[in-house]
Amino acid sequence: MKQREITDSQTTKWICVQALAGIEGKTAKKAENLLEGNGNKIPVVCTPSGGEQSVRLLLNADWYERLPDEKLIQAIEQASKEDKREF
Repeated sequence: MKQREITDSQTTKWICVQALAGIEGKTAKKAENLLEGNGNKIPVVCTPSGGEQSVRLLLNADWYERLPDEKLIQAIEQASKEDKREF
């Protein structure tokens, strides 16, 4: 399973992994078919080392290789803000 570790400006270390990493066989094919409807976006879960909450992101399929750390941190910060909104 591929995972990326990044550290934000508050020195929180985030570990990001593809939400469906490690799935194989028929289940993997079914998951792949479901994801095709997301416009080539895949779910990624980023978990912090400190007191922040984990966040779920929808990122381009090539996020692991091509998404710069700064952009990934921006996506995490944006998702964190949205999770904290009051309804």
